[in-house]
Amino acid sequence: MTGGAGFIGSNFVRFWLARHASDEVVNYDLLTYAGDRWSLADVEQNVGDRYRFEQGDIADASSVRRELEAHRPDVIVNFAAESHNSRAVLDPAAFARTNVLGTQVLLHEAKRAGVGRFHHISTCEVYGDLPLESSEAFTEASPYRPRTPYNASKAAADLVVRAFHETFGFPVTISNCSNNYGPFQFPEKVIPLFTTNALEDRPLPLYRQSQHRREWLHVDDHCRAIEAILERGRIGETYNVGSGDERSVEQIADAVLAELGKPRELKTYVEDRPGHDRRYLLDHSKITTELGWRPETPFAEGLASTVAWYVANRAWWAPKKRSIPDETAWVAPSITAAS
Repeated sequence: MTGGAGFIGSNFVRFWLARHASDEVVNYDLLTYAGDRWSLADVEQNVGDRYRFEQGDIADASSVRRELEAHRPDVIVNFAAESHNSRAVLDPAAFARTNVLGTQVLLHEAKRAGVGRFHHISTCEVYGDLPLESSEAFTEASPYRPRTPYNASKAAADLVVRAFHETFGFPVTISNCSNNYGPFQFPEKVIPLFTTNALEDRPLPLYRQSQHRREWLHVDDHCRAIEAILERGRIGETYNVGSGDERSVEQIADAVLAELGKPRELKTYVEDRPGHDRRYLLDHSKITTELGWRPETPFAEGLASTVAWYVANRAWWAPKKRSIPDETAWVAPSITAAS
């Protein structure tokens, strides 16, 4: 599993090892700012030789080749990605390198090594956005219309994955998920950002278009969806993974503050990020009909457990707060006339 020290990846490593007692997992991760090996400290202590960590870069062909030759995996699940839209505005090249070039390198080396299955984790954001007043949802047949450097890099990666299947017959699947939340999420993302800021009595920064909506999926439900695709999904297919539960950023802020008993006055408003998408919603009927998967975690329950996790794990998130990007960095400074 690539990127297994990140948010979704670390949750999936733990999930898979708990449910598949005869399997071994190699976690290949570069440990950039959002990757934390100690998110899986309990796994390293408890599962013995069934889990191995290897540090490396998916865009480094020689490193990838060396690890594939050493471990001979049956399956690769590619979580590795730069994933925060705000960072992509400030450094789009990093996103192209990891998400596009890295995916291509990984596919090439996996094909060369004869890997039997390659599953690629993608995002709803490749489809672009929907009008707030719309009743539409994206299906697997929706055209790709990415609007930000991050979205474009993930869209490009998806196309490369598909091309390896169509051109070489390489056995791939893709899943496009909605916004995930849960434990071990880096505190630059909105739910942990709001939660940790509220715990420190600091302002919660909402974009001025705070009624923009997202579809929220608990990471445990996402892990079960990936498992279903690996076990029963059709080779060459894409599966949307969503919950059907839409919430605005304003509603998320209010829910977090209510959960912690903090005042609504902590909300503050900042200028919108360039390319800020209005609304995402996935039609996940394909994975439900074909594979029998459906989301199981109600949002109120998932949010409460997530907030409680951050309350109990300050030592994990507090040092990471220093690495959060400035959400006003793209606002042009005022121009004054020369004297």
